[in-house]
Amino acid sequence: MHHLVKPLSAAILVAFAATAAPYALAADDLKIALIAGKTGPLEAYAKETETGFMMGLEYLTGGKMEIGGRKLKVIVKDDQSKPDLGRTLLAEAYGDDKVAIAVGTTSSGSAIAMLPVAKEYKKVLIVEPAVADAITGDKWNKYIFRTARSSMQDALAAASTLKGGSVAFLAQDYAFGRDGVKAGKEALAATGSKAKVVHEEYAPATATDFTAPTQRLFDALKDKPQPRVLGIVWAGPNPMNKIADMKPERFGISLAPGGNILPVMKTWKNYAGTEGTIYYYYAFPKNKMNDWLVLEHTKRFKAPPDMFTAGGFAAASAVFNALSKVPSGNGDQLAAAMEGMTFETPKGPMSFRKEDHQALQSMYHFRIKKDQKNEWDLLELVREIPTAELPLPVRNKR
Repeated sequence: MHHLVKPLSAAILVAFAATAAPYALAADDLKIALIAGKTGPLEAYAKETETGFMMGLEYLTGGKMEIGGRKLKVIVKDDQSKPDLGRTLLAEAYGDDKVAIAVGTTSSGSAIAMLPVAKEYKKVLIVEPAVADAITGDKWNKYIFRTARSSMQDALAAASTLKGGSVAFLAQDYAFGRDGVKAGKEALAATGSKAKVVHEEYAPATATDFTAPTQRLFDALKDKPQPRVLGIVWAGPNPMNKIADMKPERFGISLAPGGNILPVMKTWKNYAGTEGTIYYYYAFPKNKMNDWLVLEHTKRFKAPPDMFTAGGFAAASAVFNALSKVPSGNGDQLAAAMEGMTFETPKGPMSFRKEDHQALQSMYHFRIKKDQKNEWDLLELVREIPTAELPLPVRNKR
C-alpha cells in the first residue's frame, strides 16, 4: 500500500498548486473600493469623483498604478445614493472583495449608513464627497476619515466673509440643506460675526418654482440692517437664477451662493460681482499637482476639472499615502498611521485631524467675473481662506 501514497499525495499537491496559483497572484493585488451614486440625483458628482480618483492614482503612481510593486485594482460600485445599498456594497467590498481600503460616497444619507460597516469589519473608510457634519460628529468611529469638506467648513468659510448685517437662508428641505443652515448659524457665532440670521426658508429638494419662498425671504430681509445677504444652500440645479430674476437688488439684498459645479456656475454670468465661497475652483490653487490635473483633464475632457474631480483626487492621495505606510491594509494600523497624516492634494496640503479625522483644508472666497475670457473663465479669487481661520469644532465625543 505504501507505494501508492507518494504518487497520490504528489498528484494532489500538483492539483492543489494549480488551483492555488491564480489565487496567490490575485492576493498580491492591492484592492480599493470606490462607492459612488453613479445613478440617481447626484450622478454628475459621482462621475467627477471617479474621474478625479483614477487620475489621482495615475499621477501619484507615475502611471504604473501600483504601490510598493503591487498592482492596484479599483472596484467601483454604484449605490444609487440609496443608504441600504451603500451599506450592502461596503460590506461586500470588505467581506467578499477583501479590499484594503474603501472610499465613498456621494450622498450623505448613504455615507452615514456605511459608517457602522467600517467599524464592524475594522477597515478604513475614506468619506468623499459627502459633507454632513454627523459623519465626523456623533456618527463617527475610529475607522472613518474624510477628505471631503464638512458642512461646517463650508459655513465657516462663508461666515468669514460676513462681518455684520442681516442674513437669511434658502435651503433644500432634507439633511444636506438643514445641516448647512444649522452650520451657517453656528459658524457666524464661532467666527464672532455680528451678522444676524433673520429668516430660514426650506423648499423641497425637487422644487422648480421659487416665487413664494423668495418673496418671504425678501420680506424678511428688506428692512433689516445692511448688508442684507441671502445665503443659498442647494445641491444640484441651483435656484440662484430664478431668485435673481426677482431682482433682490431692489431691496439692497445680495446673493451669497455656495460654490457649485462648473455647469451650474456657468449660468451665473449675469451676476458679475456677486461673491461667495467655494471648496475648489481649478484656477485658484497654484501647485504642481493642480497644474497637472488642469492640463490633463482639459486635454482629455475638453473642460477643466471640477469641484468633485479635485475631491476624488484628494481621496486618491490619502489612499496612496496610507497604503504606502501600511501595505497590509490592516484597519487598526492604517487608522493609527492616518491620524494626523498630511498629504498633498490639488488644493494644497490637507491633514487628517487626530481628534475626528476630518481633513483640515483651506477654502476660497470668490467673485463672479465681469470679463469672462472663455466659457470656463467664471470666478476670480478674492482670497484663499487658510485653515487657521476656520475654527472647526470637534463634535465626535471621542
